[in-house]
Amino acid sequence: MTTAGSRRAAGSAEPEVPITGGVVRGRREEGLAVFRGIPFAEPPVGDARFAAPRPVRDWPGVREAVSFGPPPPQDEAELRETLRGARLPDPPAGDDWLTVNVWTPDPDPAVRRPVMVWIHGGAYKLGYSGTHDAQRIAGDGDVVVVSFNYRLGIEGFARIDGAPANRGLLDQVAALRWVRDNIAGFGGDPGQVTVFGESAGAGCVAALLAMPAAVGLFRRAILQSMPGMYFSDELARDIAAAIAAEVDLRPTAADLSGMDPRELSSAGDALAATMRRHADRWGQAAHANRLFAPVVDGQVLPTTPWQALTDGAGRAVELIVGHNRDEYRLFIAMAGQLGKITDEQAVWALRVFGPGPDGERAYRQAFPHASAGAFYELVHSDWQYRMPVLHLANAQVAGGGRVHMYELTWPAPAGAGVLGACHSLEVPLLFGTPNQMLLGDKPPPHAEALGTRLRTAWTTFAATGDPGWPAYDTGRRLVQIFDTAPAVAAYPEETSRRLWLNHTFAALPLRAAVTAAGRV
Repeated sequence: MTTAGSRRAAGSAEPEVPITGGVVRGRREEGLAVFRGIPFAEPPVGDARFAAPRPVRDWPGVREAVSFGPPPPQDEAELRETLRGARLPDPPAGDDWLTVNVWTPDPDPAVRRPVMVWIHGGAYKLGYSGTHDAQRIAGDGDVVVVSFNYRLGIEGFARIDGAPANRGLLDQVAALRWVRDNIAGFGGDPGQVTVFGESAGAGCVAALLAMPAAVGLFRRAILQSMPGMYFSDELARDIAAAIAAEVDLRPTAADLSGMDPRELSSAGDALAATMRRHADRWGQAAHANRLFAPVVDGQVLPTTPWQALTDGAGRAVELIVGHNRDEYRLFIAMAGQLGKITDEQAVWALRVFGPGPDGERAYRQAFPHASAGAFYELVHSDWQYRMPVLHLANAQVAGGGRVHMYELTWPAPAGAGVLGACHSLEVPLLFGTPNQMLLGDKPPPHAEALGTRLRTAWTTFAATGDPGWPAYDTGRRLVQIFDTAPAVAAYPEETSRRLWLNHTFAALPLRAAVTAAGRV
């Protein structure tokens, strides 16, 4: 069944919309029509395990769409730890992982509002769409907002034989095709789609910009704190082989599909606990404790986002890219290491993550008065988030595209501001949702004002392509500073910019040779 418009259930104020697969019934919430847990693909279990997403089957009657779908397999205890301080609903159980949610001011197909599609983050192994309520974005901005689940960890990103690479990204393409085919029935304009995401979600958005399968599915994109890690095919295969070895299996779809996905996720967690033992082979991926990232496999993802944009892949897509000033401080705090970083730890970080063969010396010369803790935080922030984002802006300009850049410098009020403008701080501000760890028990009034400015910029950009500040160029390098008093200024991290000027962000390699027989 194709989209033919919306209707109301007989004797009910609850909205119904016919879509691909059947009719869904949502509910009215605070002036919006909200639909949750709509399947956009068949559950990826059984013979669909490790396969590309398959079209959803039709259902009879009207399907209730009032609850978020179940999250894909992951370590839920780690998810709750990562999201501590946020309101996290109890996730439902089940295998119907591939679902979308829609918030719309009015499901009237005669009205075509801009559409914003949110891709959640979580290191490519954690998260689900039920952790974000888009009520404020849709209501304040008069836009239609969509969020969805995608396969994570081993199910979505492990590079195994007999399965396509980047299944999590293929799920995202399937969700965007669902938006193209169905969003008009919810009052959205399929020709005016903006994808936006934070952290790994932004990494996925960047990958979509480089994927032939995603061409034409969105007009604009917003990337918040995009991480710089993409894996080479060789590295991803070697990591997958090590995960499979944890349960005495081969890294093939045939072997792994016989194991419960939640138990298989636990095997990945066990390997993650010993990642640095593999540093001689996996290099920075092991030092950063990352098992998963989008894989530059040459087909699904032909090249890195930086190369793709330099070659012009983003010329028809308008971008906002940005990062937070103190990105890595959140992770230092969560590890209980704030104020405890030693000189030895700083030296290690500078040598592993600094640009070029003499990164330690370069940082010490550029920041002569920095403490061990400052060095440790700076080089992690630069390598993982700040410089990948800056270089993506440069690549978009080089390829003839348009990009607007920002930096968040407003410090998180929780804990007397010790977290600074840390990673993920803009997410509760943007969504207007409580987060005790970042915003404290009683967020100050200017937190609401800053959140309003972010929502206004994002939704205005989705509607017009102009967020309200000048486009970035490689001459003036103007960026929007989000703080208590907003301003437009030259890119503020100039010292780091110069350090990384000649660095190329490439797919992370496998450092040791692999024989034809398997792992060395």
